[in-house]
Amino acid sequence: MRVFVRVAELRSFTQAAAQLGLPRATVTTTVQDLEALVQAKLLNRTTRKVELTPDGFSFLERCKDVLSDIDEMESMFQTGPARIRGKIRIDMTSSLARDVVIPQLPKFFELYPEVEVELIGVDRKVDLIREGVDCTIRGGPLEPGLSAVELDWGEVTVVNAASPAYLKRYGRPKDLDDLKNHRLVSYATVMGEQPDGFEYFDGDRSRQIKMKSVITVATIDAYKAAALAGLGICQNPRIGIRDYLKRGQLVEVLPKYRPAPGRNAKIVYPQRRFLAKRVRAFIEWVTPILRAYFEGQSA
Repeated sequence: MRVFVRVAELRSFTQAAAQLGLPRATVTTTVQDLEALVQAKLLNRTTRKVELTPDGFSFLERCKDVLSDIDEMESMFQTGPARIRGKIRIDMTSSLARDVVIPQLPKFFELYPEVEVELIGVDRKVDLIREGVDCTIRGGPLEPGLSAVELDWGEVTVVNAASPAYLKRYGRPKDLDDLKNHRLVSYATVMGEQPDGFEYFDGDRSRQIKMKSVITVATIDAYKAAALAGLGICQNPRIGIRDYLKRGQLVEVLPKYRPAPGRNAKIVYPQRRFLAKRVRAFIEWVTPILRAYFEGQSA
């Protein structure tokens, strides 16, 4: 089951074999034997990719539940942090990983020396269940099949901002009609997709205005960098550009036409009967760190 789960999460026999330290042929045979045992095709294989079948999706979730139960049973009578072991797959934005969590991780490993952390750190919304992620940090409504620990620091104010160099060149917009003479730094989680326009909340619902753009980026760091370089107006949570605003490297514009505020962030994890001790340990460790960071930034 562990071999199948790893292949399903990575969508690759070769990568799964490398991570598990097994020959690729062994991984392939193991999955074939499992399919014969359960009498169902779990994976569709082509020369380019490996995809789960509908039966495979259902079986994958059951496997994760069973493996989680086994992990819990093996350690249920053990005490002490040294007994907590295994790998945790964690997702968060690259900036949050870089600035907040990674600098603190040595302290976590001092407490739990037998735990390994796989930190994804991508600036897109991951599918926790499909991608085999143990927990993530995100806002927005909670989706079915997921549980969460609320970080309780209120709504996120999103502001429109541009660099002084940009405003010197294009002028400071005074109303929405002025945006036809301005540029927007576009953000797309998947390159090639049509990026969103300028978003604002009219008191009732969110609306968008299409704007000219000379650059589209797919990461938060690149988004900030483009705005700082004077390539256009950005729409960013104030918490993420607070220092730039204080130093005058970015200036808020059109404060009456901000996007709708973001929702309270939370630590989200797949809903299971037993949460693996290593995952529970990480969530308990990182929660006060994140709360202190967000409270300090929003103060």
